[in-house]
Amino acid sequence: METKQFKAESKRLLDMMINSIYTHREIFLRELISNASDAIDKIYYRALTDESLTFDKENYYIKVTADKVNRTLRIVDTGIGMTKEELENNLGTIAKSGSLAFKSENELKDGYDIIGQFGVGFYSAFMVADVVTVISKALGSGEAYKWESKGADGYTIEPCEKDSLGTEIILKIKENTEDENYDEFLEEYRLKSIIKKYSDFIRYPIKMDVTNSRLKEGSETEYEEYVEEQTVNSMVPIWRKNKNELTDEDYNNFYSEKRYGFDKPLKHIHISVDGAVRYNAILYIPENIPFDYYSAEYEKGLELYSSGVLIMNKCADLLPDYFSFVKGMVDSEDLSLNISREMLQHDRQLKLIAKNINKKIKSELLSLLKNDREKYEQFYGAFGRQLKYGVYSDFGSHKDELQDLLMFYSSKEKKLVTLDEYVSRMPEDQKYIFYATGASNERIEKLPQTELVADKGYEILYFTDEIDEFAIRMLMSYKEKEFKSVSSGDLGFEAEEQEKEAASEQQDNKDLFERMKEILAGKVKDVRVSKRLKSHPVCLSTDGDVSIEMEKILSAMPNNQNIKAEKVLEINVNHEVFDALKEAFASDQDKLGLYTHLLYNQALLIEGLPVEDPVEFTNNICKIMV
Repeated sequence: METKQFKAESKRLLDMMINSIYTHREIFLRELISNASDAIDKIYYRALTDESLTFDKENYYIKVTADKVNRTLRIVDTGIGMTKEELENNLGTIAKSGSLAFKSENELKDGYDIIGQFGVGFYSAFMVADVVTVISKALGSGEAYKWESKGADGYTIEPCEKDSLGTEIILKIKENTEDENYDEFLEEYRLKSIIKKYSDFIRYPIKMDVTNSRLKEGSETEYEEYVEEQTVNSMVPIWRKNKNELTDEDYNNFYSEKRYGFDKPLKHIHISVDGAVRYNAILYIPENIPFDYYSAEYEKGLELYSSGVLIMNKCADLLPDYFSFVKGMVDSEDLSLNISREMLQHDRQLKLIAKNINKKIKSELLSLLKNDREKYEQFYGAFGRQLKYGVYSDFGSHKDELQDLLMFYSSKEKKLVTLDEYVSRMPEDQKYIFYATGASNERIEKLPQTELVADKGYEILYFTDEIDEFAIRMLMSYKEKEFKSVSSGDLGFEAEEQEKEAASEQQDNKDLFERMKEILAGKVKDVRVSKRLKSHPVCLSTDGDVSIEMEKILSAMPNNQNIKAEKVLEINVNHEVFDALKEAFASDQDKLGLYTHLLYNQALLIEGLPVEDPVEFTNNICKIMV
């Protein structure tokens, strides 16, 4: 037996490998299984170039066995095995990768790729084991060797007996401490869950002796336990299968198995790309919004695999925020991973994949909108708000990507319509895309400000989400048509005669309006003749960029900065209420003040704004009554 020191590596380096590189201790099993898969891949590759070798896939497997009594965990493979020299070179030198050397010396074919490339994954075993033993018999060798180490102090190599080809790794699992529970790595259910999580799609069977129970022979009530060998991994991932072989049920089952959601997916997207960066992806648009979607706890991201091995549970970089509702996975052989294979070393490939995925999601949503309107409206009911947030966020940088996906309720169609549908119906003389804001479609329907626009025959979009107007202000226009609120000071279609008439009325009643403005000092910017009212006596409009609806939303935020809309009280001079105002102005200033406050509060209520002094308001109503 030879005792040797690790080549040119110190205890500090090994400590770093064990304690700093890996985030989760459970990763050790992923690494050892990946190494075992590589070992079988190497035999497969040799069989392609060596006619004396045959590769019968049924003879190749990985087996994981836990022994609670002796606190050992065994990972056995039927792969290519290692000679004494390879044991020393690959395991005796930290960060010396046999797989990387194999890849360098051979051109891999048939879609097989050797996973390991850094040569540090093996040492993750020391995170959970006091002693690591490797027994290996190499292809073409008559001898087997045992490599053993307790950590940074070094290792031993000696000949041993092994009947079959391949490698057996035996971990002496550490005793529990106050902070760490190492028993979990001897528990059958825990080992199965780790294998399913990280190595479910390793292409070779991963076997375990699984304990089950059954009725004792001759008994109807007594059960007995028995052990049977089971394959615990799926092996062939759904994303590598031909789309023509798969049914909706297959995709739905995968969605359920991966626990992407408790609902059924509304739509699945299967992507296979063999270009500058090769990758496969299966994406899902959920049917329902997750309960925590708009909370800080929600994490966006897709599962990221490298050659079938799970690298990241939630890779946020693969999705933009506005498509954060998308679930699914991406698998690529071309990713540059960091030394722990838990993160990407650089993100050029990832950015390219993300860009392609983004385009594909948009394309599929547009297709859904065109070909299955009912299903798209169901999707939009759940996630339309997120698309509107996407338009508003990042200073509108994504607005061109998202504008064709937006929908709003239409005053004419009485249903959701797209901006493209709205513009396609616009009369030639209509300059703007008109919209109105409010708490509900029913409330908006009754707004006085909509009267003139509706009478003109123009369609109005109803904005009932708090983000709607902010998003539209960021969008500014669609197909060269600007957006215009029905509460805007200038609607852009008043006839010259109307303009002259309103200007004349404003001038003729200048003193009355000035007095009303004084009465409402600090509450309104101006009091004006309304060009939009027909049957209603009064309404509020705004000057400036902040609308009344925006003021309501901003005032409800925790960091309320007291941002106010510049309100204008508009008076319908053709309403009989105006006659009462003129009469009060001429003969009773107290009554004018009473009327002015009542009209202002009436306008506030119409807008869904709170009356500033409810007691005064009710007292004023009583004064009118008596």
